[in-house]
Amino acid sequence: MTVRVKICGITSSEQAQMAQHQGADALGLVIYEKSPRYVNLEQAAKIRASITSDCLAIVLLVNPSELLVKQVIEQVKPDFIQFHGDETPEFCHQFNFPFIRAVRMREGLDINTEVAAYSAEGGFLFDAWSDDLYGGTGHSFDWSRLPTTTDYQLILAGGLTAENVNQAVAMTKPYMVDVSGGVESSPGIKDPQKVKAFINEAKK
Repeated sequence: MTVRVKICGITSSEQAQMAQHQGADALGLVIYEKSPRYVNLEQAAKIRASITSDCLAIVLLVNPSELLVKQVIEQVKPDFIQFHGDETPEFCHQFNFPFIRAVRMREGLDINTEVAAYSAEGGFLFDAWSDDLYGGTGHSFDWSRLPTTTDYQLILAGGLTAENVNQAVAMTKPYMVDVSGGVESSPGIKDPQKVKAFINEAKK
């Protein structure tokens, strides 16, 4: 099975169309005000309308209110919500809506315990740990910490670029790879050539 590619931090309909044209399997919209790739609900809904049915639309949230989650579900209508903060299993499950759970790879983390707590239909996204950032760090982590076999969809994120994604895929055999800063010319602006190169390398 060829690995899928998610381009995260899409900030306009034009960017969404470009990424789909280059072969992206999923697009991420960041509704988190502290992110340089932040879009509001109205912008997210507009971008969502330009994402075709053969490409997943994923909204990334960090420690959102219940109201915001409900607004995202009703107004943006994503395929999945990506909970990327410190959300509890109870919080994530209450909406009865398919989600991806981000696991930030802090020291001493017990991956099995973390995964067992969440019913994440969209899989688990493993990202680098940062004390003050929720994703978008531009740093990778030690991929050998990941399990070699899983009964869930493993999504690899953190510091991926066209230069290292082929090695990452060979080593971790993920269901999907997730990139944001690694395909940008500046925060929130995806570079078509970098997007194309990344997707080609990931799927090679």
